[in-house]
Amino acid sequence: MKFSLTFFLSSLLLFMVSCSSIPNQNKNKNNLNINLAIQTSNKNKELIIESLFENNIKFAVNFDERGSYVLHDNLADSKMKYFCNSHLQDERNLIESSVFKSNQTKNVLVVYSAQYANYVKNLKEEHPDELFLSIDASNYEDKIKEILNVIASLNKFSIVNKIDRSIKIEHEPRVRKDISKIYFITNYELGKTLVPTFRSYSINMDLYSTSEIFYDASDLKKLADFEDSFIPVSNKYINKIGANDASNIKIKIEKILIEDFLTIENVFQNNLFEENYELNTGNSKIKRNNCVKRDLYLWKVSTNNIINQT
Repeated sequence: MKFSLTFFLSSLLLFMVSCSSIPNQNKNKNNLNINLAIQTSNKNKELIIESLFENNIKFAVNFDERGSYVLHDNLADSKMKYFCNSHLQDERNLIESSVFKSNQTKNVLVVYSAQYANYVKNLKEEHPDELFLSIDASNYEDKIKEILNVIASLNKFSIVNKIDRSIKIEHEPRVRKDISKIYFITNYELGKTLVPTFRSYSINMDLYSTSEIFYDASDLKKLADFEDSFIPVSNKYINKIGANDASNIKIKIEKILIEDFLTIENVFQNNLFEENYELNTGNSKIKRNNCVKRDLYLWKVSTNNIINQT
């Protein structure tokens, strides 16, 4: 008779006690326990088991119970149990509020790659007067120059320069002044090139992105490419990413999301609603009959901050 690895680990982990990561502040920790029945991917099973190993309360976990809660593989873009929105949607909500609703006189430029076309389609419908630029690795340089009017500025300089080539003229391309904010919706490989390129043409535009733009970065030091960008994460969140040892930042983030889920599960199962808890992904109030809202704020990426976290 064959037993799955999950079944073996689940049995092994049953009622074990180790170090703490799930809060259990004023209650007797010997009286606390968590019972989990979850259907999910092998990757998420490993994250759950790893997190459970790090707590100091008794637990039982069952990954094979039919009809149990389904935890989707993509944790960042899934509305996990107890939360009002997915983590990614909470980040997008904050950015959209900061970028579009607070923008009165100048344009917003949304720079995106093809894989995010469906999300951007909704943004176009909601904000038809703003600027949208579809871009990829093969055409980004010319498209950036065109959208910022750099090409027109260079053409004018070329005409002037031809009048008398004996005169040495210093020229810095003039960039359009009617864009105040840029919202990047790309993956890491493209984003790490686009953000510095836009910044090289103008320092007077505020740059925004969700944390999704650095999911595939290997560590926080790689965020230096996004210097001065605004990203909706908390200091605790960044601290956890810096301390967590994984192959890339996305795996670190998924571990953090699992830890938050288990913290809330602990509150509900052990009636800890009177305690105050700070989740990794944002300040949140855990209430019995309400979904959990992440209270996010914008973190400005800076080399000094990154150095302090690594």
